[in-house]
Amino acid sequence: MAAETVSFTPVSEASLLHRISNIVSSELSLDEMLGEIIKLTTQVTDCDACLVYLIERETNEIVLRASQVPHQGDLGRLRMKSGEGVTGWVVEHRAPVALSSNAWTDPRFKRFPTLVEDTYEAFLSVPLMSAGEVIGVINVHHRQPHTHTPDEIALVSFVGEQLGGAIARSLLAEQNARLAEQAAEMQRQLETRKVVERAKGILQHRHGLTEEEAYLRLRNESRRSRRPMRELAEAIILAEELSRRNSAE
Repeated sequence: MAAETVSFTPVSEASLLHRISNIVSSELSLDEMLGEIIKLTTQVTDCDACLVYLIERETNEIVLRASQVPHQGDLGRLRMKSGEGVTGWVVEHRAPVALSSNAWTDPRFKRFPTLVEDTYEAFLSVPLMSAGEVIGVINVHHRQPHTHTPDEIALVSFVGEQLGGAIARSLLAEQNARLAEQAAEMQRQLETRKVVERAKGILQHRHGLTEEEAYLRLRNESRRSRRPMRELAEAIILAEELSRRNSAE
C-alpha cells in the first residue's frame, strides 16, 4: 500500500506559538501539560494516536506518561532503556525518526503487546528537549501509511522543543514534592519510634518487663484494638504524665 501524503494546515505556526506560550505560562500540572502536548501534536499531524514518554532520571529509563488512546494500566509502568526500540534510538541519537509504512519492519522497532499503536502503519518519533538535553519523546502513529512531510516533522519538533523546558520544570517540581513527602514520612517514622521507645520504657518500669516484652505488649494491643501503635504509645505517655501530676498534688 502506498504511503499517503496528507496536505493540511490545522494550525499556523503563529497560533501554535501563542498556544504554547499560554501553556508555558500557565500553572498546569505535569499530567495536564502532557495532555496539552498530545492535543497540539494531534492537531498538527492529524494522527490516530499520540504517546508521550519521559526519561526517569533515577533509573534512566524511558517511561510512558501520557497517551491519546487510553492506556491507564501502562502509564508509569511501560518502560524501556535508552537505545531500546525506535523511541530509545531517538533518545540516544537526539534526532527524529519518520517511518511512513510497515513501521514494525524497521530493525530498531520494539513491539509492546499492550500498545495497539504498534500495529499501525506509520510512526513518527521526535525528541522532547530542554536546554539541549533530551527529557522525553513524542510518538505519533497513523493507522494507514502516511508520509511525514518536513513541515510536519518540524512542527512536532517545535512542540517538543518549546514545551520541553516547561515539562522539565514540572518534572523537577514533581521530584521535589516526592522528596519532600519522603522526608516528611521519615520524620513521622522517627517521631513514632521516639514515642514508642518512651512508652516501652514506661511499661518496663511500671510492670517489670523486658524491652522485648514491652514492645510485644504494645504490638499485640495495637492488633487487638486495631489502633495504631503510636496512638497507644501516646495514650500510655499521657496516662503516665497524669499519674505523676496527681501524685505531685
